[in-house]
Amino acid sequence: MSRIPPAPPSLPPPSPRRLTLASANIQAGHATNSYREYVTGSWNHVLPSRRKRDNLDALAERMAGFDIVGLQESDAGSLRSGFVNQTHYLAERAGFPYWSHQPNRRLAGIAASANGLLCRLEPDEIVDHALPSRIPGRGALLVRYGSGSDALTLAIAHLSLSPRARAAQLAYLGELLSGPGHKVLMGDFNCECDSPEMQSLYRHTPLQPPEDRLPSFPSWQPRRAIDHILVSGEVGVERRWTLADLSSDHLAVAAELVLPPAVGDG
Repeated sequence: MSRIPPAPPSLPPPSPRRLTLASANIQAGHATNSYREYVTGSWNHVLPSRRKRDNLDALAERMAGFDIVGLQESDAGSLRSGFVNQTHYLAERAGFPYWSHQPNRRLAGIAASANGLLCRLEPDEIVDHALPSRIPGRGALLVRYGSGSDALTLAIAHLSLSPRARAAQLAYLGELLSGPGHKVLMGDFNCECDSPEMQSLYRHTPLQPPEDRLPSFPSWQPRRAIDHILVSGEVGVERRWTLADLSSDHLAVAAELVLPPAVGDG
C-alpha cells in the first residue's frame, strides 16, 4: 500500500457504513470508439500519446467522487504510458490518499498491465494473488478493512476470455472470499452475470447476482454486461449504474453500498 502525502481535503471523509465504489477497465488510457479502431489504432497499445494523459485526467475527475475504485488494464509504467504508473497518477490527480497496484503481465517494456486500487480509507491488509490460467498474467488484488464479522473484504480482478479458465479463477476467488465478514468482488469478468461459471460462484459463496443487468461493453454501443460489482447478501445496494462518458472500450460500473451496523452499534 502506498500513501500520497496529505493535501487539504476537497471531499468529506466517507461514512464507514456507506460506500461508493467504481470499477473500470481503463485500457491503459486509450480510447476506442469502434471495432475498426482496434486495428487502425493498434499503435496506441505500444506507444504513448498526449491523448492518453488527457483521458486519464478526465477519468480522475470522475473518480474523485468515489470512496473505493478498482482498476483493470492500468499500465504499471512502460513505453505505452510514457513510463507513468497510471494507478499512482490517477490517485494523485483524483486526491486519493491511498493506492496500490498489482502488475500482472509485462511485454518487454512495451506494456505492463496491472490491477489497481484507489481508496480514501486505509486498508488493514492488501494481498496480491495470481489467478489460475494456462497463460500467466491474470491476478486479483485482495483488500481487507476491519476483522471478524464486521470486516469488509474486497477483491479486484480481471478474468480470462476462456470459460474454462474463468471457472477455475472464480473457484479460486470463491476460496479467497470465504470466511466471516462482508464481501465484494469487482472487475472485468469477461462474461455475463448469468453465465454457468458465475452460477457456480453464487452457489459456493455468499456473493449474489446483481438485480440489474448493466451493459458495459463495447463502450460505444454497450450490449454485453461483463463488468460487475458483486456483494454478499447482507450488504445493501442502494443503486448500480454505469459511467458513460469515460474513454476506454469498457464503461465503468459503479455502486452505492450500505454495510450492516457493526456489532455493538446501538
